[in-house]
Amino acid sequence: MTTYLLITAVVIFACVFLSKVSSRLGIPMLLAFILLGMLFGSDGILKIPFDNYAFAEQICTVALIFIMFYGGFGTNWQQAKSVAVKAGLLSTAGVVITAALTGVFCHYALHIAWVESMLIGALIGSTDAASVFSVLRSKRLSLRYNTASLLEVESGSNDPCAYMLTVTFIAIAQGSASGGQIGLLIVKQMLFGILFGGLIAAAAVLLLKKIKFSTAGFDMVFVVGIAVIGYALPAVFGGNGFLSVYIVGIVLGNTEIRNKRNLVNFFDGLTGLMQMLIFFLLGLLAFPSRLPQVVIPALLIAVFLTFVARPVAVALVLTPFKGKISQQLLVSWAGLRGAASIVFAIMAEMAVETENDVFHIVFMIVLFSILLQGSLLPLVAKKLDMIDEKGDVMKTFNDYSDEVPVQFIQLSIPKSHHWCGKTLKELTLPPETLVVLLKRNGENIIPNGNTRLLENDVLVLSATSPDHVEGVSLVEIYVDENSKYNGKLLSEIPKKENTLVIMIQRGEQVIIPHGNIRLESGDMLVVSKTEI
Repeated sequence: MTTYLLITAVVIFACVFLSKVSSRLGIPMLLAFILLGMLFGSDGILKIPFDNYAFAEQICTVALIFIMFYGGFGTNWQQAKSVAVKAGLLSTAGVVITAALTGVFCHYALHIAWVESMLIGALIGSTDAASVFSVLRSKRLSLRYNTASLLEVESGSNDPCAYMLTVTFIAIAQGSASGGQIGLLIVKQMLFGILFGGLIAAAAVLLLKKIKFSTAGFDMVFVVGIAVIGYALPAVFGGNGFLSVYIVGIVLGNTEIRNKRNLVNFFDGLTGLMQMLIFFLLGLLAFPSRLPQVVIPALLIAVFLTFVARPVAVALVLTPFKGKISQQLLVSWAGLRGAASIVFAIMAEMAVETENDVFHIVFMIVLFSILLQGSLLPLVAKKLDMIDEKGDVMKTFNDYSDEVPVQFIQLSIPKSHHWCGKTLKELTLPPETLVVLLKRNGENIIPNGNTRLLENDVLVLSATSPDHVEGVSLVEIYVDENSKYNGKLLSEIPKKENTLVIMIQRGEQVIIPHGNIRLESGDMLVVSKTEI
């Protein structure tokens, strides 16, 4: 036991170290994890014997639960809603088209049996959120036409469709299901996945708003439980657990809940660990000595997938929306394969006997995708003139509270304080500060200039630099060219109850607001919402 724990610690340290080295060398981080696994594996230097596909499948499924959850949780719906329809079609119809074309190629070009061909197409039909996010974040690729949000939503939401196709073709390959049973399987996958996802998300939001955790960190434990039940409950009834947990993630991630900043940080780290685990296990399970047997068919499939199947699927989906050719080409190139394909390939390896080494074929395709597409994505974006120099790709991810430099300062007003008895407009506050909350006798009050301070009042002031204070949650409102706030004075905007604009982020400038500030396109309003 101690030996295994020691090896685990060494692997984690090595993965963290490799993530730093790979970013400096320009090598995709996830590829480094795969190579590390191969180094530890049966054909590697350390020669650790490991071919337990059943154990690996269980571990990788758990890891994929959190990757899928965070794919939804980290999606900024405010940024993504304008591309939601296109992303939804790419993640459903796009996956089906890609899988079907790949299956046809495998059958006619490589002479693989029909069912096995379609199974291979299903396994690699979806793009990988972890791989796409990794490249976008590490290279800070801000893309034109809201393409970063399109890729984020598509890659985060297309795994459930690929999973459904995989389960379907596994059932067909096993010969244990009739046409009617296959149809029922698909309906149950979709229906229970969506139904349970919505119900669990609604219940989770209600509980998170009602429950005040007495111990710090228990909210993170609670959300971990939500993610697990978001997958497990629909799966018990034959539903698509990955679809459900993604829905739960996207609802929670775009709901005003307490301590959201720490939740984002926690799941960011946890998801990183899950990615390390999956890609390391892929390398550990792979036998390099078997790769020469599959390298030619795998590379042919990868080339067809990259240069034919994916572009055709993207064109069929985006052309009706008048998507620009440069955007379609970039979206096609950004169709990286990764964690989900690996997990689904392990599932297939466990469930059916195949004529070809499906696992190692998928392994080679993932290697090709991460190495070629991942490495060249920044260059391709530049060559296609898709880089948005004024944009910030980080705003497409729902970790706003890490970005905005706001600090809360709490100040008690004793009887002897010279502010006691004065109204707020009579006070001389420090520069670049604003009173955002008044706590009085256990109540939270949104103050104004005529609010008079009393003995034992507690003032909460905002200034620059990040922090969190109990009783105040932050939300962001982005002002674009079509926003109803664009061009208006702050004083002209109707004020909602218990809310206050506490900061305006304009490019690199942070502005402490007052009523005479005129809002501009590109402004980010930071709004405090008080829990009364």
